[in-house]
Amino acid sequence: MSPRAGNTGPRTLAFVESPVQLLNVLEWAHAHAPGAELTLVVLSPTDPMTRGQLRRMAELAREERHEVRWEEARGGPGAPFQTIGGLAGMLRRADRVVLGDPFSRYVQLLLTITRAPDLVVVDDGTATMEFVAQLARGERLVRWHRKGGRPSPRDLAFAPISAAARKRLTPAEGRGVEIFSSMPMTETPPGVTTSVNSFAWTRARFGPPRITKGADMVGTSLVETGVVDADRYLEAVTGLAKTHGATRYFAHRREATDKLHRLAVETGLEIVRPDLPLELIARRGPIGRTILSFPSTVVHTLPLALAGTEVRVSVCDIDPDWLTETASPRAQGFLSGVTGSAKDVHRLSAVSVAPVV
Repeated sequence: MSPRAGNTGPRTLAFVESPVQLLNVLEWAHAHAPGAELTLVVLSPTDPMTRGQLRRMAELAREERHEVRWEEARGGPGAPFQTIGGLAGMLRRADRVVLGDPFSRYVQLLLTITRAPDLVVVDDGTATMEFVAQLARGERLVRWHRKGGRPSPRDLAFAPISAAARKRLTPAEGRGVEIFSSMPMTETPPGVTTSVNSFAWTRARFGPPRITKGADMVGTSLVETGVVDADRYLEAVTGLAKTHGATRYFAHRREATDKLHRLAVETGLEIVRPDLPLELIARRGPIGRTILSFPSTVVHTLPLALAGTEVRVSVCDIDPDWLTETASPRAQGFLSGVTGSAKDVHRLSAVSVAPVV
């Protein structure tokens, strides 16, 4: 358990919707607020794998002496109103608000309630890179894989709230904004304070891991988000596994069950559904000497979490031919940027796959 200095800091309220966000709140608290009165609010999603990982992460947060409040924020039509109503008082009293996903409509709505003088944004994976760039350019907040499409009626109806949230995330007199990230940032918004997430808490809390001789593969949800064609993805995974001798496939929490079943049958890979974020799984071990990945958050975070070990992270580029017809026009450039800006990784050429007929 990490030593703590007692509850001497400002009242800090953190909102998370994913296990990685919760992990990065713990990293931020370890690095910058060891004495903060941190209340961690979990805005629980509905899918079972994410909920399971969040409950495990909540246990770790409680072991670090943080208060955890679990909200069934999507438990029915009235759940959002009950959740927001129950949190309004805490939001108004908070001196600092920490959040993991500025693109979340839930979080954007909560931001319109708080008047906290300090706001902190922790990583929500590679989306942080896009958030920082959009904030620096004064653009509306849109996730990268949706950018380029026409706003839906729901988008238009929510636009005033989104604009108000973006304003709250812009530094002003009496309001500071910090970004705590392991992602590379080429554009920093004026007045925003940045600090580096080095995964110091993860390394102190777990490991070092036992390293096996083989290779492990990290899954991605690019098929589920409509960016990459499912057949092309399966063929790419098959080629990588054969070339590098991979035996295990660590599934992304959003990967569909039928896709994972098909991967297991056609590739022979052991499908592993982690109960914690991969940074913690890898740090606890055992883990392969080589970790294979497509462009994703882990190509930035795993080298930090595994610093000082002999594990090598190798990333395979996404071939433009793998993209679906409905993929955002920005998809290829964004994914290439994710890979190209990663440090301490070995870059692999895109795997050749047969054309789809």
